Amino acid sequence: MKRLLFVLLAGLVLAGCATSGDESLAPKTVDSVNLKKYQGTWYELARLPMYFQRNCAQSEAHYTLKSDGNVLVLNRCLTADWQWEEAQGTAWPQVPGKTDKLWVEFDNWFSRLLPGVAKGNYWVLYVSDDYKTAIVGDPSRRYLWLLSRSPTVNGVTREELLSKARQQGYDTTRLIWRASDTQMAKTSN
Repeated sequence: MKRLLFVLLAGLVLAGCATSGDESLAPKTVDSVNLKKYQGTWYELARLPMYFQRNCAQSEAHYTLKSDGNVLVLNRCLTADWQWEEAQGTAWPQVPGKTDKLWVEFDNWFSRLLPGVAKGNYWVLYVSDDYKTAIVGDPSRRYLWLLSRSPTVNGVTREELLSKARQQGYDTTRLIWRASDTQMAKTSN
């Protein structure tokens, strides 16, 4: 009985490994990202729940292209009690010369303890021609961010971003939307 249980468990583990690397199941990224145009400030319109942003009511990312081709990342989060939290890091191409799939590593105690282990996927799934809206995710579809150059977008743009995310297999019903300034003011009173 123990042996049968072990064989079944080993089979499940091997099956999981066999499908986890299947690129055909992963979301599709854009062909390339002009990092010079992509740099600057992006506001998070919505995101899938994640531990590191659990206290964020409004978030923004500031990207600066470095001379070595990597990107300096500054993520800022305004909490419901009006406190800013920041994280700095670096992004670089997963494949040299390709800019649609990046690794991101933040400078924190964990990344200093285990360099290279604490990096995360930053896949650009969509960027508008004018570089005013973007969708970023990861191959597991556990993480998703709808981004804009402004803190709000009109209903048409919002629906377009949601549609594109759903087409990539993301569950948009779980999105956490950016708190409006009005909502933030109400929580502080």
